[in-house]
Amino acid sequence: MKNITRSTRKIFSQKTLAIILKEWRRTHEKIVFTNGCFDILHPGHIEYLTKASDLGTKLIIGLNSDTSIKRLKGEKRPVISEKYRALMLASYYFVDGVVIFEEDTPWNLIATIKPNVLVKGADYKVEEIVGYDVVIASGGIVETIKLVEGFSTSALIEKIKQL
Repeated sequence: MKNITRSTRKIFSQKTLAIILKEWRRTHEKIVFTNGCFDILHPGHIEYLTKASDLGTKLIIGLNSDTSIKRLKGEKRPVISEKYRALMLASYYFVDGVVIFEEDTPWNLIATIKPNVLVKGADYKVEEIVGYDVVIASGGIVETIKLVEGFSTSALIEKIKQL
């Protein structure tokens, strides 16, 4: 199997993800979920995602759609389209699934997935993380991961503008 095929097979619709989740639950996988825009991937993202993947056996990433990012960050974003952001994320060996969502928050997606572990950066208070209520009610846990200082997509964009 070609590597591009391996990667694209990890990009799921929400309907397909529901089917895969049934199998993962049947085999007692520990499902970890995180989300974000991941517009320009950088070392901070990689460190964050690898640490998130260590919290379980399957890592699912909820990816904001292009239209969602435009609403949240303005018309000039995203820099990279959802198709290619999803492909880049799915290309990492420690990522088991990527699913694009259209809403401004992943609450509906989290309610569907009901992950064992919900992960966000430590710049969030645990109780304020979108989906906290769903995950705790379904017996899961919510974890935060310290962010790598000096890396952010917005800061990288500003730095590039100055070149």
